[in-house]
Amino acid sequence: METPIVYFTRDISPEGLKKAFAALGVELKGKVAVKISTGEPGGHNFLDPALIAPLVQQLNGVIVECNTAYAGRRDTTEAHWQTFKDHGFTAIAPCDLMDEDGEISLPVEGGFRLKENFVGAHLKNYGSMLMLSHFKGHPMAGLGGALKNMSIGVASAHGKQWIHTSGSGETSFEALMNADHDGFLESMADADQSVMNYMGRENIVYVNVANKLSVDCDCCAEPAPPEMMDIGIFASLDPVAVDQACVDAVYASPDPGKAALIERMETRNGVHTLEAAEKLGLGSRTYTLQELD
Repeated sequence: METPIVYFTRDISPEGLKKAFAALGVELKGKVAVKISTGEPGGHNFLDPALIAPLVQQLNGVIVECNTAYAGRRDTTEAHWQTFKDHGFTAIAPCDLMDEDGEISLPVEGGFRLKENFVGAHLKNYGSMLMLSHFKGHPMAGLGGALKNMSIGVASAHGKQWIHTSGSGETSFEALMNADHDGFLESMADADQSVMNYMGRENIVYVNVANKLSVDCDCCAEPAPPEMMDIGIFASLDPVAVDQACVDAVYASPDPGKAALIERMETRNGVHTLEAAEKLGLGSRTYTLQELD
């Protein structure tokens, strides 16, 4: 397998985002899903609609999300549609709550923990996907990037519970909080495999925006303020490589504020999702970084 390329620009702007995507040299086919996090109301670190609008519109893309598995203001269809609107996404592009009409089951082949994965039923309406992720920390997963956006993010509300509990079928909040941790990380990699196989690996591309680098996810209503400076935009055809490049850039940053994010990643064993995904053949943690600036 050839060493994947990760393209990088420090220019976190609409022009920088379009430049990073263009470097991939890919024309997405059919109806294009742009998978983002709409962000839990109260939080403010989610991707700015003004940042992503030009690229989404260039692709004639549909912004897609699924409901959450925890109580909040995105756990029901009605509340989540209000969040789409309040956070400015309906103003820039068509939007789709993919599990509004239920879910579909995708098979997992030779996974660590799962034999199937449950995703929003509307996924079947798309021919290709831009996995447009805000890279940052996460209270449980340690880090959130392309792999988390593609697993937990594409999963239905029920599918999110399924991944968190390694397919145990337990649905209580206590079960989610007390589930085997590495099992959860490995289940995310399993879920990634199912989405990639279903869509066709050639039909998904990955762009990570490493800004507003809080230790907390955009799923948090009151995320911790970022302690380190923004890094840039990373793009690749390989989801493992693009996440690994972001992790490496955090460690390599000259900003001492990186300590908080590194502590979060290490104490949650966040890199294990990347390790598991690489073992499943979803990508490579070894890559070539090509700067675009």
